[in-house]
Amino acid sequence: MTIEQITGRLTTIWKIRPSLHREQLWLPFFFLAPSILVMVLVIVLPMLYSFYISLTDFTLTTAANVNFVGLANYWGLFQDPIFWQAFGRTILFVALAVNIELLLGLIIAHMMAKVGFGRDFLRTVIMIPMMFAPILVGFQFKWFFNDQVGLVNNLLWTLTGQAHIIPWLVDQRLGFIAILVAEIWMSTPFMVIILQAGILSLPREPFEAAEVDGASEWQKFHHLTLPMLMPFIYTAMAIRSLDIARIYDVVSIMTGGGPGHRTELIWTYINRLAFTGQKFALGSAMSYITVVLSALFTCWFFYNVINSRWSGEEK
Repeated sequence: MTIEQITGRLTTIWKIRPSLHREQLWLPFFFLAPSILVMVLVIVLPMLYSFYISLTDFTLTTAANVNFVGLANYWGLFQDPIFWQAFGRTILFVALAVNIELLLGLIIAHMMAKVGFGRDFLRTVIMIPMMFAPILVGFQFKWFFNDQVGLVNNLLWTLTGQAHIIPWLVDQRLGFIAILVAEIWMSTPFMVIILQAGILSLPREPFEAAEVDGASEWQKFHHLTLPMLMPFIYTAMAIRSLDIARIYDVVSIMTGGGPGHRTELIWTYINRLAFTGQKFALGSAMSYITVVLSALFTCWFFYNVINSRWSGEEK
């Protein structure tokens, strides 16, 4: 092959390469276009319309005459004491549920990691509560905490020999505790699975070196297991926090947010305003407040995840 032929081929390839490069850049977007279109139609457009509704006085009875009111709905919510009660109760519920589930998940996952025979069977048994729909869990625990025929009051009667009629689902604090118990029972297995996967993926060399140095089990857990598990812990806590913050099914079935807003959480109050009270504009405004707070909360959590990964790599 002559030098002229080689030069001609190289020139042809050089001319074709930019067009191939442009096609390779657009090819992923071409394959992603259907899913992006579905997300725009199903998520983005409804969210934009909901934001528009939150800036109006839209109700079901006045749908034909909608007026733009700006931020009046948001200002009205900030002056609503029931909103602040539901908001504070939701924050407390998320904090207690996530931390208790994390503590129980760490204990159970650490114990399961020590088990050699039957670990797969135990993992399957632990996952059973996750197989129940939240509505079924709500009905189940509503019967457990029934003041007349509930399992809890009857168990107390059997243990003490005296009839106990405790209004679990009517009293404000007891109703809160009952819902919290139902949520912890249903969602702790998620923490166990994530943390057990993290524990089993940890390198064995640091633990073997700690055993040679005579470290105790608590020292190995505190100085080795826990720091290396932090990315898994932050990820599990972020997922569970967002999931618990929008809890509705269990609360709606067990107490409905009542009586008298005593167990009202943010999403039951949104349902009460938007659908029961037909105040869709107020419900949309409250939904957007929770969306913004959830987005900020998620950014903070994943910032901690990234920092924990970097600190782990440095160590």
